[in-house]
Amino acid sequence: MSLTDSVKDELAAVRDPRPTARVAELTALLRFAGGLHSIAGRVAIEAELESDVLARRTARDLMEIYGVRPELHRVQASSGRNGGRFAVRVIEGGETLARQTGLLDQRRRPVRGLPNRLTTGARPDLAAIWRGAFLAAGSLSEPGRSAALEIACPSAEAAMALVGAGARIGISAKAREVRGLPRVVVREGDAIRMALAEMGAQRTAAEWEQLRQRREVRAGVNRLVNFDDANLRRSAQAAVAACARVERALEILGDTVPDHLRQAGELRLAHRDASLDELGHHADPPLTKDAVAGRIRRLLAMADKKAATDGVPDTESAVPANVED
Repeated sequence: MSLTDSVKDELAAVRDPRPTARVAELTALLRFAGGLHSIAGRVAIEAELESDVLARRTARDLMEIYGVRPELHRVQASSGRNGGRFAVRVIEGGETLARQTGLLDQRRRPVRGLPNRLTTGARPDLAAIWRGAFLAAGSLSEPGRSAALEIACPSAEAAMALVGAGARIGISAKAREVRGLPRVVVREGDAIRMALAEMGAQRTAAEWEQLRQRREVRAGVNRLVNFDDANLRRSAQAAVAACARVERALEILGDTVPDHLRQAGELRLAHRDASLDELGHHADPPLTKDAVAGRIRRLLAMADKKAATDGVPDTESAVPANVED
């Protein structure tokens, strides 16, 4: 199963009981999976979805929330797609539904983005918008240089609305055109993990983060093999080990870590290959290399002490077995 399928399976099982969140998710799904059509001179709503399970769930939500009975059809796959797709179509009462969901404005004009009342809603509603959009048109690639969480958008306005909704709940995303088609893209590793968690894919977020960390450690270790100079190799090993220990220390201490020690640890992680002297120059205000080293040393000592008290693995346990500390 691909990562995208894993995310969508998990999100399809999320059932937020709040009416506003259900409306937000369903509206976003309809908007990003197809939206408005004109059939026999009448306004119709149609969503084209990847799975029978999601199509049936969408039809059930339409009946429960709006009292309409949609049609379900299997759609022949195009040459660029594998397998079939499933269409959820509402013709009878389509215009009324379009007004209720906000896909049509009061003057019967299609809404190019998303209804304003949704994008300015509460946090659960904004998360539901992202969940519905991803279920309709999202994809997730594996961790690496080209890692990305992407959502294909029906219009540039819809892309900007999704970016704005994400910004309000801490999802850092950008709208861009890819081969002439608008998309919303999340690229940075932590931002991808946060987006998955906010949408409700907690399990996949954790699995994706573990895979990312394993690959980063492996990449760091693999780089060591190519170093010809023994001193460079030892320095690189020390950097990998130090970063692994700092990450573990911040995890152990959580919110209890003092701000000045957290800043030193985050500085180490942000500039993994930098020397202590270089780290000091990156600090604001600048620090001496001895000050940076002292703060990181105190951070690790504090974390190891707490780990011993709590009976959990200490910072040394985070260092890969084939890397010398």
